Amino acid sequence: MPDIFGVIADQTRRDILQALLERHRTDAEMSVSEIVAQLEISQPTVSKHLKVLREAELVTVREDGQHRLYTLNAEPLEMIEDFVIPFLTAGFDTEVTVEYLSESGERMDGPETSDSFGELGEDGEVLPEEAAAAAERIGRAAARAESRVKELVARFKLRG
Repeated sequence: MPDIFGVIADQTRRDILQALLERHRTDAEMSVSEIVAQLEISQPTVSKHLKVLREAELVTVREDGQHRLYTLNAEPLEMIEDFVIPFLTAGFDTEVTVEYLSESGERMDGPETSDSFGELGEDGEVLPEEAAAAAERIGRAAARAESRVKELVARFKLRG
């Protein structure tokens, strides 16, 4: 796979990705001719850059007759996000503490010692498997949201 940083270093490829992102938000594909018209660059130039983006797996293509329809695949960009976010969030103190409170607001022991229904189950499980899986998905979504917020705050501080 090509170096993702090298792929997005080119302004034309970033412009193509931006155009595809706008369509991606509405679950729509974009033809080469639409990209040519929107960016006002030649078809051979667009085709050359789309080939590089395909090889980097940043776009997917579907053939419909003689038309090639492109969609954004943002997943490879997560490598860039993983690399850049620590730089953007340097200096942020993000220690998280967890307190367990009863319905009346009194502090309780955490799930490692008991749960709200009494002792832990024989297998030490606090939540049923389905609930634990849902909690894990929620936790991952919260972590992604925290990352995004930190990134935006860092950008705001850089501009300020």
